[in-house]
Parts: sequence; C-alpha cells; structure tokens
Amino acid sequence: MKIPIFPLSSTLFPDGLLHLKIFEMHYLQMTKKAFQETQPFGVVTIQEGSETRVPGQTVEFSHIGVLAHILRFEEVQPNLYLLLCKGVERFTILSKELQSNGLWMAEVSLLPPDPESLIPLELQETANKLGKVILSLQQHSIKTSEMPFSQPYRLDDCGWVANRWCEMLPLNAGQKELLLGQTNPRLRLDLINDILDEIQISIQFPGR
Repeated sequence: MKIPIFPLSSTLFPDGLLHLKIFEMHYLQMTKKAFQETQPFGVVTIQEGSETRVPGQTVEFSHIGVLAHILRFEEVQPNLYLLLCKGVERFTILSKELQSNGLWMAEVSLLPPDPESLIPLELQETANKLGKVILSLQQHSIKTSEMPFSQPYRLDDCGWVANRWCEMLPLNAGQKELLLGQTNPRLRLDLINDILDEIQISIQFPGR
C-alpha cells in the first residue's frame, strides 16, 4: 500500500480526532485529492525537523503511523483548508521517498487492529477517570461535534481508553511512538496507568 505521508509534531491514534490547518501547496493538493477520492493519508510523528517545509532542513519521522480519513473539509480560502480527520488503522513504513514538491510518499504495511479487551478490575479506575473527563465536558455543554473524542465512547475497552489517554498526556514523541506500536492493548493501558500514577496532569485539548 503506497500512501502520502504527513509528518506532524503531534501523534494520531486509532479513533482519535485530528484538526488540521493546511496552507502549504503540496499538502493542499494532497488533502484535496484525498477528500475527493475518499482516500486516507498517513500521519507520522516528527522526530527531527519541523512541520513546515524549510529548505535544506532534515526531517526525520517515526516508522509507525496511523491512516487518517477526512471527516470534514472546509476551503476557507484558495490556499487555506480546515480539516477534521479521524485515525483508523496503524501502519509501519517499509520504504519512503521525498518527492520534488516536498511531499513524502511511503510504502506501508498495515498493522492489525487492537483485539477487543475488556477493562480488568485493577485498571477500572483509569477508565473511570477518562469517563469523568467526558462527563465534565458534557456538563459544560460542549457539543458532540466539538468533543475531543468521537463516539461511541468505549470506556469498557482497554485499547480505546489507552489511546485517548495517549492523546491527552504530556508525553514526548518517543513515548508516544512506543505506546502506538504496542500491539497488546492491555499492556498499553498498564503503561498509561503507571504514567498517571507518577504525574499530575493538566489536560489541554487541541483547538480549545
């Protein structure tokens, strides 16, 4: 499977929502084509360099990423798009190539989705804390369309709960890559639980 790649400073997880402001020509062309053809593109985490193209700058990014499907496409101006995307399958990069226009293309192999894994009793509090975050947003009259999580809220599933915490916690790129690559959702949630026990967090949602 060959797909265009969008390196970002943030990390997308399966079922996660991603707001994008597109203004560079190669991404304008890529995302418009992806929307018109209902095709995904790959989102990977930058390890070195910046999101905006800088001549002569080296950009290195993770070998693991997530396919993004465009849910909402708004052409604000001819050279400015606002997108809402949703993460789907994970993938690993087999080979990559930087095109002359600055767009990365990669041959990728899809990873299997998380198997369904019910929350064990010893991790129930981690799921309960996420439920309280969602309830707090609802009590503040946040519209469903503006929520940082997409429905259904699968608070009984290890993978879904772990992925939402991965998006919210102040983790570095290496930590997020490790968690994204973890194929056992129960173990991913175990790691999240350990992190929550160690740190005090102030959750900030993108775009709010």
